[in-house]
Amino acid sequence: MFLMVALFFAASSLYAQTNARTKEFNLENNVALQGYDPVAYFTVQKAVPGKKEFAVQVEGVTYYLSSAANKALFQKEPARYVPQYGGWCAYAMGAKGEKVEVDPETFKVLDGKLYLFYNAYFNNTLPKWNQDEAKLKAAADKNWAGIVH
Repeated sequence: MFLMVALFFAASSLYAQTNARTKEFNLENNVALQGYDPVAYFTVQKAVPGKKEFAVQVEGVTYYLSSAANKALFQKEPARYVPQYGGWCAYAMGAKGEKVEVDPETFKVLDGKLYLFYNAYFNNTLPKWNQDEAKLKAAADKNWAGIVH
């Protein structure tokens, strides 16, 4: 009986975590990063479009990888490669606690984590982030924790 109760709570926790990701993350048809390869940001320091044939699903979110090698790296350690703040603009999350769309080609890898930024209509938020990174990152971390509890 105890095992059944423990399994129920474990499944409930996993469902809640998956549901929070699919509800709060920046996704199109449950695909993260507008289909870009999360591993490529780290391995080639570029935004590289992923391919459906190398898709991986983690907690209800689908990630497209650009190669079998990147897929293997991602599967081994997905938490290392997923973008911060659910893939929303890091600057907006820090400045206002808002979920703002990103340009997946405007990014920064900082302390082994991927941060994405809005860049459209002559408004690139990456330079603004760089001007006050420590303060904005601390605020973004706090704001995001309040969104995904």
